[in-house]
Amino acid sequence: MTTLDRLQNARRDGQLLPAAVDNIASFLAAPLPGWAHASIEELVAQGAWGELNDRFYRFLEFGTGGMRGRTIGVVSTKAELGRTQPGGTGSPEHAAIGTNVLNDFTLIRATIGLFRYTSSYLKSRGVTAKPRLVIAHDVRHFSRHFCELAASTWTRLGGEAFIFDGPRSTPQLSFSVRWLKAHAGVVITASHNPPHDNGFKAYFDDGAQVVPPHDAGIVREVNAVPLKQLADYVDKQLTGVTTLGRDADDRYLAVASTAAVDPGVFRRSRLSIVFTNIHGTGAVQTLPLLLHAGCAVETVPEQLEFDARFPTVKSPNPENPAALAMAMALAEKNGADVVLATDPDADRMGCAVRNREGKLELLTGNQIGALLTAYRLEKFKQIGWVPPAGSKNVCIVNTFVTSQLQDAIGHSHGVKVIKTLTGFKWIAAKMRRYEEQLTQAMGANFDYDETPFEKRVKLLQQHSTFYAFGCEESYGYLPNDYVRDKDGNAACLMFAEVCAAAKGRGITVPEYLDELYLKHGFYLEGTINLYYEGASGNAKIRRILETYRSNPPTKFGDVTVTKFEDFGRQEIRDADGEVIPKQDLYFVTLSNGCSFAARGSGTEPKMKFYLFAREQVANAGELAAVKARVKATLATLSQVIEADAKARAES
Repeated sequence: MTTLDRLQNARRDGQLLPAAVDNIASFLAAPLPGWAHASIEELVAQGAWGELNDRFYRFLEFGTGGMRGRTIGVVSTKAELGRTQPGGTGSPEHAAIGTNVLNDFTLIRATIGLFRYTSSYLKSRGVTAKPRLVIAHDVRHFSRHFCELAASTWTRLGGEAFIFDGPRSTPQLSFSVRWLKAHAGVVITASHNPPHDNGFKAYFDDGAQVVPPHDAGIVREVNAVPLKQLADYVDKQLTGVTTLGRDADDRYLAVASTAAVDPGVFRRSRLSIVFTNIHGTGAVQTLPLLLHAGCAVETVPEQLEFDARFPTVKSPNPENPAALAMAMALAEKNGADVVLATDPDADRMGCAVRNREGKLELLTGNQIGALLTAYRLEKFKQIGWVPPAGSKNVCIVNTFVTSQLQDAIGHSHGVKVIKTLTGFKWIAAKMRRYEEQLTQAMGANFDYDETPFEKRVKLLQQHSTFYAFGCEESYGYLPNDYVRDKDGNAACLMFAEVCAAAKGRGITVPEYLDELYLKHGFYLEGTINLYYEGASGNAKIRRILETYRSNPPTKFGDVTVTKFEDFGRQEIRDADGEVIPKQDLYFVTLSNGCSFAARGSGTEPKMKFYLFAREQVANAGELAAVKARVKATLATLSQVIEADAKARAES
């Protein structure tokens, strides 16, 4: 019996999805390398139908972070494993075969699609230059190979490609796209995902991740690339690819250092830090930033080296307390003031700070964002960048699933609060709009990037909107618009400044946070993450989302729903009056003053819920009781929302 016969029998017996059979047959018919065909035949011979469904039931899609997924299968074939790559990191010889995994073929396909869309876009604007692409990569399995393969494909198509000499962070890529006046950018990374994943983040000429209409246009071009064309680009040819040197690093460091509003605070406080890059790219730029600022920094030696396995942690995600455990142990040993950590591509930052009892205390992404928002707005007013009463031409930007404490802080300072969809690309899209408004007002000869930042701040307030700060709850922060994606390197410097300022005042960071609670009320957030892997898992996530729309919740226990907002159907506008793009996001307001948002993750196989609770605080003596009461309310609410979601998934 042939492989194709086995596939059709499995389809007839309900073991393989029709889409998976069609995609597998297309791969077998394409002129791909022998190991690729051998891998498919091996899985078919094993009857690994679940593995084949997960690998082939669809093509990787662009979500909020681009294209991200497995690059090593749950079941690896002998053809894929081949000979282990040197370096002891356990990389197979080949990435997993499939349409729903990131491998040579899906990466080449994505690169061709990006090139064709970029070329078409340039022609439509009368630009005759070759399409210029900058590519960065993190430390993951196949990251360097994928970086070189994308660069090779791009140049063979007729474009210019720039790569770095080793792993670099996502924010450095974002900056470099603008610095080199490139037309597109790519980062090969899966951010904080498990070691078996990798990804392809696509950026456009503003240095931000692609948004409509570009994202849909790129997807159309990618889907139009036939498999038979991919074999022509499998062999890498790096002639003509430019490798960026020290100047690129220095340029990025110069702008990242501007994240500090009051650099003198570091000299006055003598802040001590334990920093961990959790085996990722953070050490390349975060360490120089902190050291040059004047901080005393000690690293975690076991986590300093690049390692695609992330062997010292279950997950290289600074959102997870366990990822900071080794850094916190070192900080306890040497008495450091603060622990800072970045994820593999250094776009996220997590931390732990000392409380009044001298114990290290982890902060959530929402708490970090609130502290940064308050500190920076206060400082901007002190140095005269923002009027004392605030201005509607100054804004902070966060997402609909970010703490409402930040909104309260922004409103108290008299600035505009912009809410966006989840994904930093939407925050960057607001910055692009403000830049375009200023450029239009100033005329064709105005160069936005070459205008000194302080002058730009004033001009933006006169003709557009000055972006003062932006963040999202998932530990992403951005100080200014030199970079157009969240920046973990700059975030470490920003937060170190907050810690240094608090130390200079003789208070702890948690006490600074309590000051905000006493002024604005106590706000507490929670999350529910329901993981559903593979094709069957994707169907469960879709059922939850679809039933929220067709049968919206009306109550949770004794708590009734007072307002239900469907971002996929309703017209919802931001504070600028602009319509929010349609998305399967639901925001639910409850009768007890709590609220929550529900959405499917754009980058991971999970359903996410974001819970919000708050209560006013009359005085400092009541704060502890208010915290306990709100925490109990949120815990109860979390249980009933999760139970309802699981029931919907199985309905």
